[in-house]
Amino acid sequence: MNRILAIASLIAVTAVAQDRITTDLPARPIQPGDLVTITVYGAQELSRPARVSTDGTIRLPMLSMPVEIRDLLPAQAEARIAAALVEDEILVDPAVTVAIAEYHSSPVSVAGAVRHPLTFPIYQKTSLVEAITRAEGLSADAGAKILITRAARNGEAPLVQRIPVKQLMDGSQPELNVMLEGGEEIRVPELGRVFVAGNVRHPGGFRIEEGTGMTVLKAVALAEGLAPFSSKQAFILRHSITDAQAPPAEIPVELRQITDRKTPDMPLAANDILYIPDSRRARMSANAIEKILAFAAGTASGALILSVNR
Repeated sequence: MNRILAIASLIAVTAVAQDRITTDLPARPIQPGDLVTITVYGAQELSRPARVSTDGTIRLPMLSMPVEIRDLLPAQAEARIAAALVEDEILVDPAVTVAIAEYHSSPVSVAGAVRHPLTFPIYQKTSLVEAITRAEGLSADAGAKILITRAARNGEAPLVQRIPVKQLMDGSQPELNVMLEGGEEIRVPELGRVFVAGNVRHPGGFRIEEGTGMTVLKAVALAEGLAPFSSKQAFILRHSITDAQAPPAEIPVELRQITDRKTPDMPLAANDILYIPDSRRARMSANAIEKILAFAAGTASGALILSVNR
């Protein structure tokens, strides 16, 4: 009989342990919105689930004041609740347990130059690198900094933190791999691009590398140089930053003066369009010369044939 009771007891204990393993959530400090289960042994009237309020406190029957448990681990919350029961002379030596039944889900969003932008709930502190990994890493157009915006608290303005990508990814400064607690917005800005169009050998869009910038000469070099009959003057088409509906401004560029080093090179901004028109006069002159040469060659050939026939 005793053996049967022992086996039954062992099964019961194992079942409880397995249930605890499957229901316990990862340990992290208690936050507002979390649902905690409070058990005070020998005091059923004090044992109950409680939702942590927005100010980080919970209320228990017979306690004169709410108990603040925000940012505490369950064991620390147990000690604080027990101290409050003793201070209000409700119990002499209370045995209190606190378990987190449900974490309040605080989403983190990752957007911008990542392979898979997403928003995911966070139930425990997560590192910045882990969040970037969830987004399948940075895309090829990622800029040099990651912006982390944390929600405003206590009436303060939102906090924006700038993290350099290179130092974060090579691990040279581990402190840059900040911990996320939920509610953060992670944005990876894209590198700016400059577009070169018109009379160049390879028109297209070219990335502005961080720290080096972009100039007219560099953009022309990336476009593999000027094509024949390019104009001496080019134009920069620049859109307004404040008014997206406004037509782009046209900024003249003395291209030949720059290439001849008579005028300083001009910087370009992100989304600028460098347009190098065709020189009609040069093309017409070349066409005229080509026709004259062809006519002369044809005339010379005819005269040569005529002289031979004679």
